[in-house]
Amino acid sequence: MQIATTHFGLVEIEIDDILVFPRGIVAFEDCRHWVLLSDEENPALAWLQSVSRNEVALPVVSPRRFAPEYSVHVNRGQIMPLEFTQFDQVYVLAVVSASDGDLTLNLKAPLIINLDRRLGRQVITNDEQPVAMPLAPPAVPLRKSA
Repeated sequence: MQIATTHFGLVEIEIDDILVFPRGIVAFEDCRHWVLLSDEENPALAWLQSVSRNEVALPVVSPRRFAPEYSVHVNRGQIMPLEFTQFDQVYVLAVVSASDGDLTLNLKAPLIINLDRRLGRQVITNDEQPVAMPLAPPAVPLRKSA
């Protein structure tokens, strides 16, 4: 199947590549279906592209790449809708933002994804985590996000 995107043009995806976020993502609650696209220019970066809104693509990274000691502490109720079993693969992503020319990482509201069930949810950690952890300047320039 093909989806039209503002930033990447027509993108060929498989139906099985679609991630469902039943509650959406903060500021994009109406976007429930997403696909993860790699960034050919920066292997540390990926793009969470909305399937329903072609102009919405969020830059995301694995938070441990920039904060090796990072761990997610949430209430069990926050992850129950993801239907985890002990064998499911868990993937954690953090959204990258730009503010005044600086890049930051939101460690307070990570995206948790059950890769086996293709379900995702943005959670709020119950420990002290930064909403905007500064990142060192990237070695490769990042594309602008939606």
